[in-house]
Amino acid sequence: MKPRLKKLLTTTLKLVLTGVALWIVFRKIDPAETWATFKSASPFWLLAAFALFNFSKVLSALRLNIFFRDTGLQLPELYNLKVYYIGMFYNLFLPGGIGGDGYKVYLLNKNYNHPVKPLIQASLMDRFSGLIALLFLAVSFAFFPSIYPIFQDWNIAWLLWLGLIGLLPVWYIAIKLILPGFYKSLNQSNLQSMGVQGFQVVCALFILVSLGVDSLFPAYMLLFLVSSVVAVLPFTIGGVGARELVFVLGHSYLGIDQNTAVAFSLLFFVITAISSLIGAMLKAEPNT
Repeated sequence: MKPRLKKLLTTTLKLVLTGVALWIVFRKIDPAETWATFKSASPFWLLAAFALFNFSKVLSALRLNIFFRDTGLQLPELYNLKVYYIGMFYNLFLPGGIGGDGYKVYLLNKNYNHPVKPLIQASLMDRFSGLIALLFLAVSFAFFPSIYPIFQDWNIAWLLWLGLIGLLPVWYIAIKLILPGFYKSLNQSNLQSMGVQGFQVVCALFILVSLGVDSLFPAYMLLFLVSSVVAVLPFTIGGVGARELVFVLGHSYLGIDQNTAVAFSLLFFVITAISSLIGAMLKAEPNT
């Protein structure tokens, strides 16, 4: 299949899946009530959420640069941050093309003549490191007293936790055997990944406060983390539809208000989109 046709089909499929997910979501909520909730958000708390979200992205860029250094590429932190934000822009607004990770690889190969393969490996390490942190935090929230009874049957929460604990040594052993060049950075990158996701959890908390939510925070956080895992999968445009669908499907189990949950999810997307637009204003030349 020709690359151009493949990109077109990929974009079309993502648009269709995004549309289907949003159609399901808006059939299950009251759009007028959701919009009213969306508009009621406090600007002060949204600004605080925006600041924390971008702080998490700076920390994420620092983590990625650790993996780049493992490949022998010495990038100035400021330039790496610019490339990271440009990648965010490509991921969100140009999902049918080369994608943010692919564009970062292209830029660094072009500007630094660094081999493509280790750059791809560094990008994958960055993705997987973040995903593991997301999973650990999500399962941790399942142990909150207000949530744990839902998982008591079959001891699901404990099974998930033991599975993740077992996954960690497997992750270390796999990297040691398959990508040994990244092994020495695993402890530092894992800690930074927890920091990245931790700041995003607080960002999400601030969004909820901006909407006047004053209860069921663990339930919202659990669904936020699960939706973040789902949004990592490249099935929809920028995770739109996928996040909202998780909240709509989860509200009946965790007792949250689905209209507030969807308004929250849309506000998180707006913060992500505005932050990603920063990448459109940056230049990617090494000396800029």
